[in-house]
Amino acid sequence: MTIERIVLAVAGSFILLSLALSQLHSPYWLWFTAFVGANLLQSAFTGFCPLAVILKRLGKKPGAAF
Repeated sequence: MTIERIVLAVAGSFILLSLALSQLHSPYWLWFTAFVGANLLQSAFTGFCPLAVILKRLGKKPGAAF
């Protein structure tokens, strides 16, 4: 699995989890959803993703984007 696929899978999982938690516990979990979305947006423009850096250091295979 490449870095890009891992990043997308983690981001999608975090978004779905935080949406579920916002319905079950507190609407403040939507701030976490906004944070993940903003991080995805900034990485689209800058090419910098903290998770991608960590995965690269752990030896995961980079794809075309990272």
